[in-house]
Amino acid sequence: MSSRALQAGLIGSGIQQSSSPSMHIEEGKGHGLQIGYELFDFDLIPGGPARLEAVLARAEKSGFRGVNVTYPSKQAVIPLLHELSPEARALHSVNTVLFSNGKRIGHNTDWWGFAESFKRDMSEAQRDDIVLVGAGGAGAAVGYAMLTLGSKKLTIHDTDVSRATALSGRLAELFASREIRVCHDLSTALANTQGLVHATPTGMRKHPGLAIPADSLRPPLWVAEIVYVPLTTELLAVARRQGCRTLDGSGMAVYQAALAFKHFFDVEPDIPRMLSRFHARLSTAAA
Repeated sequence: MSSRALQAGLIGSGIQQSSSPSMHIEEGKGHGLQIGYELFDFDLIPGGPARLEAVLARAEKSGFRGVNVTYPSKQAVIPLLHELSPEARALHSVNTVLFSNGKRIGHNTDWWGFAESFKRDMSEAQRDDIVLVGAGGAGAAVGYAMLTLGSKKLTIHDTDVSRATALSGRLAELFASREIRVCHDLSTALANTQGLVHATPTGMRKHPGLAIPADSLRPPLWVAEIVYVPLTTELLAVARRQGCRTLDGSGMAVYQAALAFKHFFDVEPDIPRMLSRFHARLSTAAA
């Protein structure tokens, strides 16, 4: 194994259960790399998310290759960066920051991670008409992913209507031939769609609950989730009990991490190995 230690990290709130450290460290070992991965959890930092700029500067000055960024800072981090990848600029959402030659470069690996997960496990699912719940950074990424995968109609719902409207406008500019609109009545929208993608923090251990009317979760509606801690959220549990096909957040978690790993360390990750190890850890934790 190489003696050189390479450092990366994760910035966000409520991230103590994140699988990112183990995914990066273990994949590094597979390539003979010694990797350190630090959690910058705003729940444990005085000042919380307001300390984003200071935390980013600390990681950069400490010689980190880069950092992943999660809720609630995927959009707040943008003014602190020098450059954005085309996808990050289009989505106005960054989940990976690379430190390179004195510059902070923002990338979005979430959209690719979700798209690859969907193609792997839901390739034959009808996706012409879908509803997206959540218009934050993660919502922007998965909405972009579904449109890239060919969805013709995307209906966006968020408790902050202005945020949903802003995302609708950005995506409409990128996909001019598609029908993209804001949803004001979620139950009605779900009754007339093929699939639901949930992209809010609701369902995380720190944010338990259900952001979707339970009686709307009926076949043939399929349900995709981005939360992976816990892997079976209340949304997925209810959807499965009521007969809906579901996609959990594990695939997105691994695929987005794999692309971030490539950005940080300039090494092609072994994605099947990462997926296998991820699920093995989940099985061990559940035992």
